[in-house]
Amino acid sequence: MTDKHKTLSIAFQTDKPMAAYAPLAAAVEEYGFDGVSVYNDMLYQPAWLPLMEMARATRRIRIGVAAVNPFTCHPINIAGQIALIDEVADGRAYLGMARGGWLDFVGLQPQRPIRALREAFTCVRHLLSGSTAPLAGEIFPLAGGDSLRWSIQRPDIPFLLGTWGRQTIRSCVDLVSEIKIGGSANPDIVPHYDQMIAEALPEATREERAGIVMGAVTVVDEDGVAARNLARREVALYLPLIADLDPTLNIEPELLSRLRQATAAYDFEGAAALISDDLLARFAFAGRPDDVAQQAAAIFAAGGRRVEFGTPHGLTAERGLELLGSRVLPALRDYSET
Repeated sequence: MTDKHKTLSIAFQTDKPMAAYAPLAAAVEEYGFDGVSVYNDMLYQPAWLPLMEMARATRRIRIGVAAVNPFTCHPINIAGQIALIDEVADGRAYLGMARGGWLDFVGLQPQRPIRALREAFTCVRHLLSGSTAPLAGEIFPLAGGDSLRWSIQRPDIPFLLGTWGRQTIRSCVDLVSEIKIGGSANPDIVPHYDQMIAEALPEATREERAGIVMGAVTVVDEDGVAARNLARREVALYLPLIADLDPTLNIEPELLSRLRQATAAYDFEGAAALISDDLLARFAFAGRPDDVAQQAAAIFAAGGRRVEFGTPHGLTAERGLELLGSRVLPALRDYSET
């Protein structure tokens, strides 16, 4: 992208052989994307070692995790891990944190998740700063008198907050440089969240405020119908949940009820059949290369700062990444220059 305030990144799931991450990140950089992220979903590989491989294999792009939660990984471990990755990346890392999903799988039911997130961001920043002062906190306090026992390259590593929640944004927005709205490709929500951020930080200029990142399932192929059909099946897993979170959507209650019934019965094929092309476009970047480029351009036109193309990328991962790099990215450059 030619506009430094509008960036594009690729996100990968951590389900690959360790040897795969370096070549993938190198390809993302070679195509000309601005960044690469990895998820940190429960029961997949922890993000840290894949990120280390990506840091070693790249020289220019930002790399980061979107996102880790402070309930299964304490902030002192988060701070140490991201500091090491930033060192290897020579100052190109970012850290994303979120409440996280599927915590009930391990019997975790955070009672004060919003406060915990704010304290976690504060604790990580305190540790990265090298301060030995005590840090007050109800959930993540530090006794003081000591800190991380090696030289931290960059104490101001950028933070990202992953959330849809108004109260979470109000609590944490002054600590982060980006807010990621995950699972959505809907440009209509960008002004909604931009206004929410502005209200939380009334004294800050737009450039000073956290930028909005939109990331979602991405399937691009020359066969647009096949790409959308695969995206429908991927989106069916989370559409009923996101539909409740997006205040700009207007889905017929009967349709939403049928979608919920189908997904509750693990009938994802049946749920996918209920998702129209127009509805799909609110939840995924899908279709031919120019279709996906137009969707991303609409996010930028609405005020989004970054678009992140998520898995599975294409009918095959390799072909999807190739088309995103060779067709979608150049098309978006053309849009940005017109």
